[in-house]
Amino acid sequence: MDIRRITSLDAVVAAGHLFDDPPREDATRAFLADDRHHLLIAYVDDEPAGFVSGVETIHPDKGVEMFLYELGVDEAHRRRGVATALIDHLIGLARERGCTGVWTGTEKDNAAALATYRRAEAELDFDTVAVSWGF
Repeated sequence: MDIRRITSLDAVVAAGHLFDDPPREDATRAFLADDRHHLLIAYVDDEPAGFVSGVETIHPDKGVEMFLYELGVDEAHRRRGVATALIDHLIGLARERGCTGVWTGTEKDNAAALATYRRAEAELDFDTVAVSWGF
């Protein structure tokens, strides 16, 4: 497995099947243009097998934290350590960039995600409530 930090639109398009929806060119270009946004893709036999995206967030009293925005692994590559390797790489990148920590959210009944985060030695907080506004 080879994990690469992605900086080109072509690489994102080639891995488009890993995302929930086809990557939008305008959003992809904006994401890649910001050095606080990170997209890592795992390749197996030179084919995209999974990805993780992270966004550095900053706040006056917390410093910079890495938000693990999304994690996805192609069904054919699940249960082979791809997700754990991607998380480890993102955590390493967060440390290199001076982040104070990494955080994310998931549904409390998402057994696969919770197992993955446990393997990556995350602290799980089941008392947190996600709040969102959709437009």
